Amino acid sequence: MRRRTNWITTRRVRAVLGAAVAVCAVTAVLPGSASAEPAASAEPGARHTATTGIAGHRATSVERVSVANDGTQANDHSTHASITPNGRHIVFASSADNLTSSRGGYMYVRDQRRGHLTRHGQLLGEQHHPPTISNNGEWALYSGYLQHFKQMYLAEVSRSTGSLVRTWGNHQTQPSLDADGRLIAFVVIPKRDWTTSDQRILVMDRATGAEWTITWLSHSLPSRPSISGDNRRVAYQDAKTEDVFIWDWGDDVIGPIEGPSKAAEIVQLSDDGSKVVYRSGSDTHVYELRTSTTQVVPDARGLAIDPTGRYLLYAPQIANRPSLVLRDLRTGTEETVADKPASAGTDAVSAHGRDVVFTSAADDVVPDDTNGKTDVFVRRFH
Repeated sequence: MRRRTNWITTRRVRAVLGAAVAVCAVTAVLPGSASAEPAASAEPGARHTATTGIAGHRATSVERVSVANDGTQANDHSTHASITPNGRHIVFASSADNLTSSRGGYMYVRDQRRGHLTRHGQLLGEQHHPPTISNNGEWALYSGYLQHFKQMYLAEVSRSTGSLVRTWGNHQTQPSLDADGRLIAFVVIPKRDWTTSDQRILVMDRATGAEWTITWLSHSLPSRPSISGDNRRVAYQDAKTEDVFIWDWGDDVIGPIEGPSKAAEIVQLSDDGSKVVYRSGSDTHVYELRTSTTQVVPDARGLAIDPTGRYLLYAPQIANRPSLVLRDLRTGTEETVADKPASAGTDAVSAHGRDVVFTSAADDVVPDDTNGKTDVFVRRFH
């Protein structure tokens, strides 16, 4: 256990955070991959959806999300999707200029209950980070480069408004939001010059602008902080030592959680703060904080964990397997998310594994996919 000696804290910060406070695996053999059988051709303006069922598994359907409100296909690539725990809101980035009445390169939020897509802030530069959305679907965060500076913007989804949250210099990693979008964990490299080789992991209260430091790292390699929904914990990696740590309310930082003999890369802290997913070698490990135990998913590239810490999304690392698989960590049951080439990021799974968002350039995930571009899809398990 590493003693935290560099945490900046005050009674005021603790009071602010207090007001703001409102992954175990079993190896299983997949009985068979499932592909979505083409349904009847969608009419213009209809949702692009396919449905299938697998014996012994939940019924499932898949829908293309990156389409205009009238069903028009995107005329350019859409990527980097995240979903809220209740599965209602999906945020993604797209270069298409026909999803709304504006040019491309924007962040979009789709309200699945209303079947409505809205455009939000313009993604800045070619090196923008994937957008992320708060659990309540009210706040979406995006960032990118503008004139050699990194800008971080927060959009209020219901009002379709956005504001600059912070400007800082040099390379950064994707920010992480807590449940109600009030606290943001992110990384800053002090801009003393363009060769700066240290970084701070910060948490900021967007309502007050207060910031405090979780830790300093003596290099600029990715640390990828991940904040829990109740903002009690922040997990991060020290990519130089290849260790994963967990910060919480005590005076200590837990870790390295993978032990001294492994090189680890963080994936995600579950939203309830109970589990940390990390990769080591060709395997994925799920560390449970309550018991300080780790279970291994072999030959798997972990991608995301659901908010409850029960369902793990991963990409198999062996041949003749689906590209994306969802595993119930309690029972070992596995279900196919995508059997065509596909990818997904953190926050890709809704609570209880009911929905998974992913991107794919395949043209037969749903019927009538003729745009030849990478699209965003959501698979639902019923």
